[in-house]
Parts: sequence; structure tokens; C-alpha cells
Amino acid sequence: MPDLPNNSEDVNKLYDIFVIGGGVNGCGIARDASGRGMSVVLAEMNDIASATSSSSTKLFHGGLRYLEHFEFRLVREALIEREILLKAMPHISWPLRFVLPYNRIMRFDMNTPLSRFLARCFPWIKGRRPAWLIRLGLFLYDHMGARKILPATTVIDLKKDETGNPLNDQFLRAFEYSDCWVEDARLVVLNARDAKQRGGRIMPRTEVVRAERQDGNWQVLTKDRETGKNSTFFAKCLVNAAGPWVEDIIKNKVNQTSDGELRLVRGSHLVTRKLYEHEKSYFFQGEDGRVIFTIPYEKDFTLIGTTDVDHSDLAEQPVCSEEEIDYLLASASSYFRRAVQRTDIVTSFSGIRPLFNNGASNASATTRDYFLRIDNEGGVPLINIFGGKITTYRKLAESVMQALSPFFSKMSGSWTAGASLPGGDFPVDGFEQLVSDIEDKYPFLPNGVAWRLVRAYGTDTWGILGEAQSLDDLGEYFGAGVYAAELDWVIAHEWVSSAEDFVWRRTRRGLLLSADQITKINNYVERNRVKLTS
Repeated sequence: MPDLPNNSEDVNKLYDIFVIGGGVNGCGIARDASGRGMSVVLAEMNDIASATSSSSTKLFHGGLRYLEHFEFRLVREALIEREILLKAMPHISWPLRFVLPYNRIMRFDMNTPLSRFLARCFPWIKGRRPAWLIRLGLFLYDHMGARKILPATTVIDLKKDETGNPLNDQFLRAFEYSDCWVEDARLVVLNARDAKQRGGRIMPRTEVVRAERQDGNWQVLTKDRETGKNSTFFAKCLVNAAGPWVEDIIKNKVNQTSDGELRLVRGSHLVTRKLYEHEKSYFFQGEDGRVIFTIPYEKDFTLIGTTDVDHSDLAEQPVCSEEEIDYLLASASSYFRRAVQRTDIVTSFSGIRPLFNNGASNASATTRDYFLRIDNEGGVPLINIFGGKITTYRKLAESVMQALSPFFSKMSGSWTAGASLPGGDFPVDGFEQLVSDIEDKYPFLPNGVAWRLVRAYGTDTWGILGEAQSLDDLGEYFGAGVYAAELDWVIAHEWVSSAEDFVWRRTRRGLLLSADQITKINNYVERNRVKLTS
């Protein structure tokens, strides 16, 4: 590597870890390492959580369907994590009840290990799942993960329960089980904030140009994508958590070979007008064996997803194709009494899952587990991360720390299991009380504003509202409950540099704001960004 331009701030500093990638895995690793007293710098080429980590189905879940693939370790780990994470972030995560309608003639995916086993041992069931088998699967789901907070599975009569009202008459009963919602992009930002508060350096909109082992360390050249400034960093270890770009980093930035261990799978979602009034979600099994969910979303909408489609070209922006739209509409409509129409769609979004390529015949069967590849050439470690799911991001970070422990003898032990994320320092059942306390102190807030702020920021809401005595004290109003005080806070604390960062990742206000209102927000951010971050 030729001589690189140096920035005086970092030329003489040797970091312990340089992390590439500002998704949930990268930010989770940066947080964990910073909390162990390690010096960490993280570079993300775009905004924090700008890719896969803001385009998920937004669930902490054990992966009920993974039981059919006999991935028991992954399911157990994810089930345990659900409740650990609920306690750490009760503002951005909460329990959800899922309704799995049952009909004895339903067919299931014939390509799973369970299906093949049943076909050999019980050929007469011909792809069907008897009720006793589903009960057994849900029993395992209830008991594999030391469940304490979430309620157990129940059987409901769809002719008497409100969840049966939107469904076709053929569904007479259902199984109701627990998983959890999570605000995915906020999860990433909160991990990044916590890492920074513990001494880590977080650099969004910073591209890694190249990295090379030199003199017993990593030398990393970065480029600020806003200013064009080049900087050089030195670190004892390089962690490649670039998600869909992990192999691009290996081949084009580190100049090494990769064995094709990455499988890119596109997952697309539809956001529709609210399809039903109750607050429970549905677990639907399609004729092809795939699972889709319908989930109440941002109070006024319903989220439908997801698909599993191979996505081979990273240069191609992930968008929900016409075929995927048709598939999701048809799958949901086969269950609902009223067919879901294209006119119901408000928007759509897609993300690329960077899955470990286990040789599965189709994208749906590809494992959701994570794998670490450690290259220790010359005693200068490089860790490449393949796969993973949002529910197990914390365990993945711990695994990375364990893999690095031989290189850092003074590293302290695991700590994240009992630590709340910023804004989450209140009881797991204390959300409504916190909203009430906010409303008591700020009685002038319009209806629903306190609730939304606490959902996004938790106890940090106190800092956003500060000493305000009236709405005028919150500054300019932009619509959909957004005031300048909130924008000032996210600019100063959450790396917001554009309206897009705020309305689609720090919040989902873009669903309710007009184009003109979003433009006003963007102009405000541009005018105040330098002042608030200097």
C-alpha cells in the first residue's frame, strides 16, 4: 500500500478494533467491545442502519419455521435473546401475539428436513401437518428458551375471537403464540450511541477505500463521502461486518479471495392501509410452504412480508418487484375475507439478507445462522461475518469478542446481557407509566405525541422536551407530531444529516408527512446541522 494521507487526529493512535459496517452486527460489536474497555472505530459508508438493518420484518423472534429445518440451537438461542432484549429496550421493543390459523387441509413446504422425514414415516399425510404436530412445535417454542415474560401458546376459536373476523370462514380455530416487535433501525442507532458513549468512534458516511496488514497492524484508508477527506487509521484487528458487502470488502478492499460463502437474498414488504382493527399479528402459510406475516404497523397501517428471492447483483437497488407484490397480495388474500388490493398499498421496501451459503436448494431454506471466518495471518486478525439475524445480533457480538480474546489478554468479560440501551432504563412493563409521566409534566402536548416520543426515545424524551412550557417552546412545527426540538436532538445525538435519515430510519414519519413537509425538514437539517454537531 502506498503512503496514505494522514489526519492529525488519528495518525498516532492505534485502535484495538476497526469495524467495517454500520448495521446491527457492526454497531453491536462496536458497543460490546467499547464496553469492555477496548478502543474501537467504526466506519459505515452511508447512514447508520441504511441497508439491511432498516429493511427487516422488525421482529425479535425465535424462528418458528426454523424448527422444520432442525435448527434447534439457533431457535433456542433466539428464544432466549427475545426476553434479554425486551428488558434492554422496552421503548423500541414489545411483545406481539401471533395468530396461526389452522385448517387440516393446509399444505406445507415439502423441502424441509421435517417434511422429508414425515414423507418417509407418514406418507399418507401428503405434506399436511396434523394439529398435534403443530402443538408439539409450539410446545417446543414455548419451552426451549426459558420463557418468563411472554405468555404461552393458546388455542382460540376463530368464530368467537375478534381475530377471526377478518379471516375466511374456512378457518375455525388458530394457535396463538408470542414473539416480539423491534424498531430495527432505532436498535442499530442506539447500539451506535451506546458505543460512542463508552468511548467508541462512530463514522457514518465514511467509506473504507482499502485495508492492508502493515508492521503487525491493520492500516485502513477511509474517505469521508461528504467532504472527500481521506484519513488513515491503525488497528490491531479488522472486523468485516459489511453485511451484503462482506465479500466485496474481502475481494476489493482487503485484496483477498473469498470462497463464495455469501448468498444474497432479497426480502420485500408491503405497507398497506390498516387491514383490521385489533393489535395482533397473523402467521400465514402459503401454498408454496413459505411463511408471511401481517403485522399492525405505526398505528394506521399493516405490514405484510416477507419474500425470499435470490439477489445476485449488489449494484441493483433492492426493490419490491411486481412478482413479489403479486405474491404477497395473493398470500394474504387467501386468508382474509376481503382480498388485499394494490389500491391498499401505501409503500413498499426491500432489503438484502447476507445469508451464509449452506447449499440450500432455495432461498427460503438457506440458514439464518451466523458464521465467523477468522484470518490470523501474521497474528493480525481479520474476522469476516456471514449471515445472522437481528434477534441474535448481541450473541454474534459476544462470539466475535470470544474469538478475539486470545489477541487481547486484558479484555474484560461479557456485559451486554444485563445492560439497557440508551433510553431503555425503565422497567420492561413501565412504558405506559413513562408516557403518563411525560404527559403530566408536558400537558400541552397534542394527543399521541408523548406516546410516539417514548416509543422512539424512551427516557431520552425528557432531554428532548427539556424545560418546555408550551408548544411554542418546542420550535417550528413540521407536521405529524414533529417539532424542531426533536430534530435538534437527533441531529446532535443520532448522526442525522438529511430528512431521509430522520423520516425513514430514526422514525417512520415519512408515512404521514407530505413531500413538502419532508422538504421543510431537510432544509431545517441542512441549516442547523453544523451548529448542532460542532
